[in-house]
Amino acid sequence: QVQFVESGGGLVQPGGSLRLSCAASGSIFTIYTMGWYRQAPGKQRELVATFTSGGSINYADSVKGRFTISRDNAKNTVYLQMNSLKPEDTAVYYCHPIGQSRVDWGQGTQVTVSS
Repeated sequence: QVQFVESGGGLVQPGGSLRLSCAASGSIFTIYTMGWYRQAPGKQRELVATFTSGGSINYADSVKGRFTISRDNAKNTVYLQMNSLKPEDTAVYYCHPIGQSRVDWGQGTQVTVSS
């Protein structure tokens, strides 16, 4: 079964940037529509960006214009470039294939935006 490992989180000041990476263990990754999700304390998990295998991209309104999702199928990796970060972006970020409930979730990577 394909597995995903997220990395790149950390503590950043408001207005700063981070680039998250999500490495997949298998080449079947290429057929998935990949999503970046986030979950803040006490809140439900939120889908923030998607990238289909055909190249279509969508963003949640809350991150549109600030976040950029990309993928490198040769490296089995999907990225999330986050700019102009706000305190409300603080959350654990996860990547997961859309609609693949049998695929385990990774550990996520913590992003904290604070001065």
